[in-house]
Amino acid sequence: QVHLVESGGGSVQAGGSLRLSCAASGDVYFSNCMGWFRQAPGQEREGVAVIYISPRDGSKHYADSVKGRFTISLSSNMNTLYLQMDNLKPEDTAMYYCAADAHGERCPLVGYDLESNYMGRGTQVTVSS
Repeated sequence: QVHLVESGGGSVQAGGSLRLSCAASGDVYFSNCMGWFRQAPGQEREGVAVIYISPRDGSKHYADSVKGRFTISLSSNMNTLYLQMDNLKPEDTAMYYCAADAHGERCPLVGYDLESNYMGRGTQVTVSS
């Protein structure tokens, strides 16, 4: 079992930065990947960034909308997942969720079933123009 708790959300003006953190506890070492997903009111949930933590694959993947602005990283002890968000835009406003694979499978940015994997309760990010 893996427990995830997000923090670091808040309100910023456009162009500002925030760093989200996700504290992970439990058997996260067995997860194949972890990532950040977001959902704005009235919109579908979307993948933001994913990192593969298998020793054979440490790749990172980003949604086109955040490439060059967001950076995902994982602490060396795998206890904390980060999302550095720079040059924030009003369209980045959403609830951000941390997720971890629970089945040894991939974490696609599109169509990922968070509810059948591990996910936190979210942290709100609001960007004003």
